[in-house]
Amino acid sequence: MSTHVDERSAERTRPPRGGDRAQYGVCAFLALLGTAVIVDGLGIPHITSSTDPVGPRAVPVILGVLLLVVAALYAVDVARGGRGEPEAGEDVDLSTGSDWRTVLLLVGAFVVNAVLIEQLGWVISGTLLFWGTAFALGNRHYVRSLLIAVALSLTTFYAFAIGLGVNLPAGVLQGIL
Repeated sequence: MSTHVDERSAERTRPPRGGDRAQYGVCAFLALLGTAVIVDGLGIPHITSSTDPVGPRAVPVILGVLLLVVAALYAVDVARGGRGEPEAGEDVDLSTGSDWRTVLLLVGAFVVNAVLIEQLGWVISGTLLFWGTAFALGNRHYVRSLLIAVALSLTTFYAFAIGLGVNLPAGVLQGIL
């Protein structure tokens, strides 16, 4: 008798065969993305040299093929009843509403940065972005947040300029930085 009960409980916990339509949507998205990457990669002119015998086409085509393989393997897994484990690490109370104040403050910090980056430069607009983000997320150590924001924006400014060779706008600090 206990075997009969164990089989029924196993049937309830076993995922249904045939899969979930949402998971098939993810498979379709991966397949479409892989196809788009392959088509785009094949549109790149095939230019080779002695230092690059493969050319620029190889990487996008390989990535596109890998996306198609992942989509196919995922579809097979979903068809066999495979499901991802539910997220257990999040501590989110779904019964409460969204914190629109925080969302609007974050959007405001990004908009201020986008509007002021050309006039004031990255260092000042980035400082406002980093400080505004910290404020929106609840940090009330204003001076410490400002010092960290200045350090972050200066570090990213010079990391882009020296490390990557990309010059961010200096704005009003042109000639000083």
